[in-house]
Amino acid sequence: MNFPSELKYTKDHEWVKIEGDTATVGITDFAQKELGDIVYVEVETVDESLDKDEVFGTVEAVKTVSDLFLPLTGEIIEFNSDLEDEPEKVNTDPYGEGWMVKIKISDSSEIESLLDNEAYKELVGA
Repeated sequence: MNFPSELKYTKDHEWVKIEGDTATVGITDFAQKELGDIVYVEVETVDESLDKDEVFGTVEAVKTVSDLFLPLTGEIIEFNSDLEDEPEKVNTDPYGEGWMVKIKISDSSEIESLLDNEAYKELVGA
């Protein structure tokens, strides 16, 4: 499994790429493997401000539907609309074309609570 060292991670199996006051969020390689084939990604919270750990959307796989939890407080400024027609990008490229949302970060101190790749590997037993 792949856990890029430049990313941050959550206990809910999301990855976070911090660029200034913007964070790009997706689900990890581990999460997409656990879910199986992704058939639908739903995010109806664009332009909304949400608190850390609030549900911002869902990801639907053949076997299950899982909530997506916001890793940082902020406003959801963009949804990866490519996932509407090609949700399988989450499986084939979870850290690239399979990203889900971009957030304008409200409280940068929350970044400290995210896991680095070593802590995340330990969490998933990799």
